[in-house]
Amino acid sequence: MSQDVHPDKDDIEDDEERAPFRRYLTRAGAERMHRELVHLLNEERPKVTAEVSAAAAQGDRSENAEYIYGKKRLREIDRRLRFLQKRLDTATIVTPAEQTDRERIYFGATVTLEDEDGGRTTYQIVGSDEIDAAGGRISVESPIGRALLRKAVGDSVEVHRPRGDIELTVVDIRYE
Repeated sequence: MSQDVHPDKDDIEDDEERAPFRRYLTRAGAERMHRELVHLLNEERPKVTAEVSAAAAQGDRSENAEYIYGKKRLREIDRRLRFLQKRLDTATIVTPAEQTDRERIYFGATVTLEDEDGGRTTYQIVGSDEIDAAGGRISVESPIGRALLRKAVGDSVEVHRPRGDIELTVVDIRYE
């Protein structure tokens, strides 16, 4: 898919005022969501459906815990399937490696930051459905994500957090 549109701070702020909110996913994030959808559809749902059918065959369904739990699990799977399908259908897929302006931070960038104490941290700026702080993926909508948009190597940003403000300096920008 072409990389003609890249979300930046103005896009995100404008989108908050409009409905529906335009969502972005990295190619890798979309593939993870698609794998989950396929797994739920082709493996999990048929397995639970078989378990519910077996439990229903045992007779009285009103006091059959296996049947009641199975039906509840089917509803959860169906709800997740609808959510994943809607997200994948409506999201704009961005392939970070296709970014043409590699001097500034946009959606999908992998950024190395240095804090006031000289500690370095690396994050990838991703959509809200892809967040994994332990894996180094933060939302473009997070305070750090918003502050970093359009910044270049050497730029500093002040981020307001619950633990207090912190100043971060951009050390490296990569699009993988």
